[in-house]
Amino acid sequence: MSKIIINSEKAPKAIGPYNQAIVCDNFVFCSGQLPVIPATGNMIEGGIKEQTVQVLKNIEAVLSEVNLKLESVIQTTVYLADMADFSSFNEIFGEFFSKSKPTRTTVAVKALPKNSLIEITAVAYKE
Repeated sequence: MSKIIINSEKAPKAIGPYNQAIVCDNFVFCSGQLPVIPATGNMIEGGIKEQTVQVLKNIEAVLSEVNLKLESVIQTTVYLADMADFSSFNEIFGEFFSKSKPTRTTVAVKALPKNSLIEITAVAYKE
């Protein structure tokens, strides 16, 4: 089994003792991404739609380090601070995953780091 640690300058820096992603054999396990702008470290302004776009862009940036795109994602876990945002989140998620839909679990949580409205983890497969 091989294990490669991924930390991209194109994605937000980890806010704790963890890596952005780890490649283990053909799988890429991405840590949860928040709607943080990599260049500034600040949360993106706006609501759930803007935050969802930024989170998915951050996941794309991490995956690009191993030459993958969102089409390689096979599983996601989505954490929403408010399930009332589900429909708006789902709309954006569907736009980003229009070609290749992953499996997904979506849960509502009491709170997220930095008072984010959303956090998403992803698992991708590297052929």
